[in-house]
Amino acid sequence: MVLSDRDIKKSLAAGKIKILPRPDLTTQLGSCMIDLKLGHTFRVFNHSKTPYLDPKNPKTLEAATAEVVIKEKDAFILHPGEFVLAVTREYIEMPDDLTGRLEGRSSIGRLGVVIHSTAANIECGFRGNITLELANMGRIPVMLYPGIRICSLSFEQLSTTADVPYYKKKSAKYVGQKKPEASKIAAERL
Repeated sequence: MVLSDRDIKKSLAAGKIKILPRPDLTTQLGSCMIDLKLGHTFRVFNHSKTPYLDPKNPKTLEAATAEVVIKEKDAFILHPGEFVLAVTREYIEMPDDLTGRLEGRSSIGRLGVVIHSTAANIECGFRGNITLELANMGRIPVMLYPGIRICSLSFEQLSTTADVPYYKKKSAKYVGQKKPEASKIAAERL
């Protein structure tokens, strides 16, 4: 069951769903989702210095990217064919009995920008700023400003509370993240 705007408001008011800073419900709340804003921090790939990405070698993954922080009034220019990581401005705490579904906003998609390539599920028990996998699929560079409504998050009720929500998983690599982090796939047994 997907939560309606009423249920989202109730969950926010009761502290069941935590979003900081608190969203402006007049502009960010839809009928069954809440819009999230683009943060200031991006992680870009060093194409000219990186011969390959090795999922088994954390040093190559960390060295392959660099953090870029954009000032409030400035724009991050996403070039055609470019893929970068970014984060939502909002810090989210999902309860143990709800999962989230992240989607791009239509107005952003109409510019050729996709918001995620794989990570659409926000697990129950997730705590942190959500990492966005931004790609410009168009042929024209797009200026992205911190604070624009970049994506939407809907909430789905689980049949029961999870035994092991994300923050309790031993394998949870991104608990509490505040900025986009390089892939930590090397921590997995491959």
